[in-house]
Amino acid sequence: MKTVDITGVILTGGRGSRLGGRDKGLVEVADRPLIKHVIERFRPQVNDLFINANRNISRYRTLGYPVISDVIEGFAGPLAGIAVALEHCNSPYMAICPCDSPFLPLDLVAKLASPVMHSETTVSVVIGDGRPQPVFALIPRKLQDSLKDYLASGGRKIMSWYRQQKLVEVDFGPDPLPFANINSAEELAHAALGLSTS
Repeated sequence: MKTVDITGVILTGGRGSRLGGRDKGLVEVADRPLIKHVIERFRPQVNDLFINANRNISRYRTLGYPVISDVIEGFAGPLAGIAVALEHCNSPYMAICPCDSPFLPLDLVAKLASPVMHSETTVSVVIGDGRPQPVFALIPRKLQDSLKDYLASGGRKIMSWYRQQKLVEVDFGPDPLPFANINSAEELAHAALGLSTS
């Protein structure tokens, strides 16, 4: 499977509650919004790119990519963003990542795609630092109806839905940095230092 068969989606739709309610994708780190660092690393790995956002829509649109918002109201979690993104996805597969992980691997999509090249019903999810990293995943478009049904039943837990599917876990090793996300002022400072020296 080539990357031309994969649509990328950056999830920015959360409340940012652990960062004082700030819209994390737009927080400035090393003189740029955090999402710009993510786009720089993620965009070359996919054919098309969407941004899933539920506020500051006009600011996200200035980045030059289509912006899609959750249909389910009330910040229902990453699955709500994944569900609406699958509706807009024109590729057999969709890769997802969050807006607050500026060190994501440059081979993220290729490694997630490798074990599911011949399956359009298998979810491929990252194992990083010894545990699942569920917002880094490759999801087949064919699972759109399954996800709709899960959400309609009141389900919100991302790993619970993944485990209802065929699931492949891809181990990216023990380094926590590639999948570190930013939830505090201290983590923002560490990210800024890392990005300014990289």
